[in-house]
Amino acid sequence: MKYFYALPLLLSFMILSGLNQPLSALDFRIRTITAGVNLSDLDDRQSILQAIDFLARAESEFTEQGYEVQTLRIATQNLHEIIDGDFNTQVMAQLVAIDKILIDKNIMLSVGELLDGDKFQDDLSAWTALLVNQTSNISFNIPIASTGLGIHDKSIKLAATICKALAENSPGGEANFRFTASANCPAGIPFFPAAFHQGPQGFAIGLEYPNLITRVFEGSNWSNADDNLQAALEAAFKPVEAMGKGLETPEWTYYGLDTSPAPGLDASIGQSIETLIGRPYGSHSTLRACGLITGVIKQLDLKTCGYSGLMLPVIEDQVLAQRAMERRYSVDELLLYSSVSGTGLDVVPLAGDITEETLTGIYQDLAALSLKYFNKPLSARLFPIPGKKAGEMVKFENPYLTGCIVLDVD
Repeated sequence: MKYFYALPLLLSFMILSGLNQPLSALDFRIRTITAGVNLSDLDDRQSILQAIDFLARAESEFTEQGYEVQTLRIATQNLHEIIDGDFNTQVMAQLVAIDKILIDKNIMLSVGELLDGDKFQDDLSAWTALLVNQTSNISFNIPIASTGLGIHDKSIKLAATICKALAENSPGGEANFRFTASANCPAGIPFFPAAFHQGPQGFAIGLEYPNLITRVFEGSNWSNADDNLQAALEAAFKPVEAMGKGLETPEWTYYGLDTSPAPGLDASIGQSIETLIGRPYGSHSTLRACGLITGVIKQLDLKTCGYSGLMLPVIEDQVLAQRAMERRYSVDELLLYSSVSGTGLDVVPLAGDITEETLTGIYQDLAALSLKYFNKPLSARLFPIPGKKAGEMVKFENPYLTGCIVLDVD
């Protein structure tokens, strides 16, 4: 029944975009189904296990309909709401115990914001370094800007110290994969590490579909690319939305699709942009292409949530990494693209000896950009690489990351 619901939309997509082949499994995937739960405390295993059971049922439903589901995730309310700022050994032990359950079930967890408002806590960077070395599936963030408080200068300083501590206390600095500084990020983002939960128990779906964008742009030009893309995305995602709504129960609210086109090592948003502009990413027209994709994503006739904007993760995308190695763009240009895209600075490799002052400056610029553009959700996941300098090649143990050079921020 769901197949016949999708068929007319898919035919419309093929006609409008000039394609003569139907969608394939590589055109888009379900990157994540993320359940949002409220824990009574950090010993609340029942809520975690109930979420795991729901995610398993949801994954089974999508898999039976031919969708690939890459990850299952849980987001709790912000950690500061559970522990009231007391980051002690008991909290660490409780999180380690939760992590063991997550590892066993192959689930990722975000505990959201460590602190609320604009605060600095001296011992927190050392505590987070210990946390990432004692757990493997837990992510977290620090808020650096908000509508009410503006730019959080104390929190920005804290984010810089945490970023440095994680880099210096993990192999290759890869612990920063689980940490971000977030600016005006709302509850309900299904992507990590910015995710946190508020409100009734529910779930959201995140997508990976740069290959679908590339296919559309292969048969498009500047005059029709936006219309073709909107028709294609709505055709592809309406059935996903219908399934999400079908999974909704009195216990599980459906929050919507985060329509950010999350890239992967075989699904490059850099390739999508190059297909449209006809030249390498970072060339003139890159900004226009970023704005066009984001504009389409923002007006889709779907129930959306989270970022729902363009992602440009440098070391998760082989084309973006290659263009960085060719020196075709800089960190400043990534910030520029963030003004018309969706998520900010993501997995950007930086020199291991970068100072906290320089990190602070980058976070300040991102926070200012977020506030300037009507409280735009942005985040900065920065990767200082121990022992590496700008221009040097770096490779990663994480199988989801690709090799790249260290970017210069001078």
